[in-house]
Amino acid sequence: MFKVAFATSDRLWVNQHFGATLGFAIYAIDGERAKLVEVAQFSAESMDGNENKLAEKIAALAGCAAVYCLAAGGSAVRQLLERNIQPVRMDDEVNIEALLLELCKAVRQGGISWIDKRIKRDKNVQRFERMAEEGWQE
Repeated sequence: MFKVAFATSDRLWVNQHFGATLGFAIYAIDGERAKLVEVAQFSAESMDGNENKLAEKIAALAGCAAVYCLAAGGSAVRQLLERNIQPVRMDDEVNIEALLLELCKAVRQGGISWIDKRIKRDKNVQRFERMAEEGWQE
């Protein structure tokens, strides 16, 4: 199961720039369903000149695998990637429900690169955890 955030002003559309978003709708998704698990809200801010605004927004995404937004500045992208959160830029406003359907399908069947990579990474982590539990013998 993944947590995915959407930069939104209305919880219906991805319609916000990451740094100036009024909020995130955060969903848990798997191959069968998506469930709203959290809504983070922020005060209105300008997009330029306030680097401190990023810390609060990035902290709100703890545990998320990705965040969908209309745009994100270089500093935000770098900080998100450092925390293993994939920023996904949309060219136009996109309906969150439609994205959730695509994401659930991708968990089942593949086809979205960040999900494919995340699933592969998680499987590798699980494999190494099993090996550690079994112990190493030489």
